[in-house]
Amino acid sequence: MKKIMFLLSLALLCAISFVYAEDSAAAAAVTAENESFASSLKYIAAALAVGISCIAGGIAVGRIGAAAMGAMSENPDLFGKALPYAGLAEGICLWGFLVALLILFL
Repeated sequence: MKKIMFLLSLALLCAISFVYAEDSAAAAAVTAENESFASSLKYIAAALAVGISCIAGGIAVGRIGAAAMGAMSENPDLFGKALPYAGLAEGICLWGFLVALLILFL
């Protein structure tokens, strides 16, 4: 049974390679279409990376800021401890922007 499956998969691979060799002229026209489609998907992916990360960063900063203000109203000495957490939440947006740059230029 294993030999039959191996021979069938080998025959299928040979058939695919013959079909691919015959369609090499038509592949040049399709390649140009695929490149433009891939280029448009690249811009959509970069926009989604920045958009989603900025929305998530805004939500995080809002929640952390509200909690930090509440804590600082009770104890003003907590300002130095609460500020780095807001900065870490803003870093989410920067990571999204970095991912978008990597998508666009690599």
